[in-house]
Amino acid sequence: MADEAKAKGNAAFSAGNYTDAVSHFTEAINLAPTNHVLYSNRSAAFASLGNFSEALSDAQKTVELKPDWSKGYSRLGAAHMGLHNYEDAVSAYKKGLEIDPSNEALKSGLSDAEGASVRASRSRTVPGASPFGDAFGPEMWVRLANDPTTRGFLQQPDFVKMMQDLQKNPNNLNLYLKDQRLMQALGALLNLKFQTRSPEEDAEMPSAADSSSSTAGGSTEWKKPEHEPVPEPETDPMETQEKEKKEIKAQAQKEKENGNAAYKKKDFETAIQHYSKAIDLDDEDISFLTNRAAVYLEMGKYEDCIKDCDKAVERGRELRSDFKMVARALTRKGTALVKMSKTSKDFDSAIETFQKALTEHRNPDTLKRLNDAEKAKKDLEQQEYFDPQIADEEREKGNQFFKEQKYPDAIMHYNEAIKRNPKDAKSYSNRAACYTKLGAMPEGLKDAEKCIELDPTFSKGYTRKGAIQFFMKEYQKALETYQEGLKHDPRNQELLDGIKRCVEQINKGSRGDLTPEELKERQAKGMQDPEIQNILTDPVMRQVLVDFQENPKAAQEHMKNPLVMDKIQKLINAGIVQVK
Repeated sequence: MADEAKAKGNAAFSAGNYTDAVSHFTEAINLAPTNHVLYSNRSAAFASLGNFSEALSDAQKTVELKPDWSKGYSRLGAAHMGLHNYEDAVSAYKKGLEIDPSNEALKSGLSDAEGASVRASRSRTVPGASPFGDAFGPEMWVRLANDPTTRGFLQQPDFVKMMQDLQKNPNNLNLYLKDQRLMQALGALLNLKFQTRSPEEDAEMPSAADSSSSTAGGSTEWKKPEHEPVPEPETDPMETQEKEKKEIKAQAQKEKENGNAAYKKKDFETAIQHYSKAIDLDDEDISFLTNRAAVYLEMGKYEDCIKDCDKAVERGRELRSDFKMVARALTRKGTALVKMSKTSKDFDSAIETFQKALTEHRNPDTLKRLNDAEKAKKDLEQQEYFDPQIADEEREKGNQFFKEQKYPDAIMHYNEAIKRNPKDAKSYSNRAACYTKLGAMPEGLKDAEKCIELDPTFSKGYTRKGAIQFFMKEYQKALETYQEGLKHDPRNQELLDGIKRCVEQINKGSRGDLTPEELKERQAKGMQDPEIQNILTDPVMRQVLVDFQENPKAAQEHMKNPLVMDKIQKLINAGIVQVK
């Protein structure tokens, strides 16, 4: 139940429903209060909601439960960053790196924390430092992502680049004040409301020379106040450069669309040409790389696919691209690695890549691919280990130990025989005999049933199963097992003897020859049998039993029904009903 609640929390977190994620993780914690992963996940959800105090509390609990887990310190550092406790964040990240020195997330967090600490110190001591310095701290990205008015900007590379520059040097704020998106971002970061235009109103501002005229289509007029002088129109180099950049990006998107169209037609060579042109035009959109990787995957050019995926991941980290895009690149790389796998060992890198993708974004398709890869690895391991000759040798070794009554040693060799040849019914039969000698009846019964499943004509399987059921005092079931075995081997003396023993025990109970202790034991065992429980809860059978006590005439009519008679006989065999 805790795992189910955790899975719901992960799904809600991936969908951006952080409040629901907190609720689900809390439910999981209530069911498994010592699971450090649950506190870590809830800390991440609280941080995404901007509730850094709760995030800190959960991160501290994570570290307390699992002090040698590096990810706990990553959560701790992120929470301190959100609370502007930069020195504590530096300390947390350093502790995490002591446990896992190669952890990239901890390295990046430490770098951000140290930078934020320096900026905070500089803003307190350096005259003229930007009053907006704190707004551009590491928690800036979380706040922008959580605010509906700025979330979409994070998909715009030029906006991301502008904000990265302001993180490095907040004093460059004046360079970007013409960008309306910056005002909206400052509003989100400082919890202020600036008067900005909506996206529908964000048309290009007319020049001063055209300020007295209306824009085409009857849109809103813009005029300079009459008391201000109107300057001469002039060309802004930055606006020109920005316009050219937008045109190049639009051209790159057009190449991508052409590539998509060619891909759908399975014209892979043409698709690659278009995606390659898009990559050359704009290296800030990793979807061009992931799309080209998909084409290489279809063409069977797995190494080229992997190269593009690696580039997409590396570039995506630099640009702080959408985590879903990074996860997509990793998933495609994992798929290519699976296609290239020839041995069970080859699947390790693919499995690791899928796991990395799931840490970025828990996508059901990626999870299925991971499960398929793990199953394929396991199946291949069995195939590589398969050797019938060695299996026969191991079974013979087990037989020798069985004769010497060294049953644990015998089981060890039968185990190896089964691993070497999982389809050998004899090994399961022999191991069932060992378990019987050791009194491990459930394990022996399971092996006997597997033996019969693999070879329904092998009489030993039935004698093993029947003997175990007899020892468990399930005489009716043992009788049915022996009878089934006789269908395949009618003259088998072991099966015939088994039937004789079962009938004697069943008749003993029917005659009332059982001691009170034996009767009580048989009744208790019968009441544990699901079939007996179903008979006793059947409304029809309950009426039949009442009639046996209160209405003998009606009971005689019931006995004419073969199905009712069969159920009554089972109750008699179980000691539930006694005939006098």
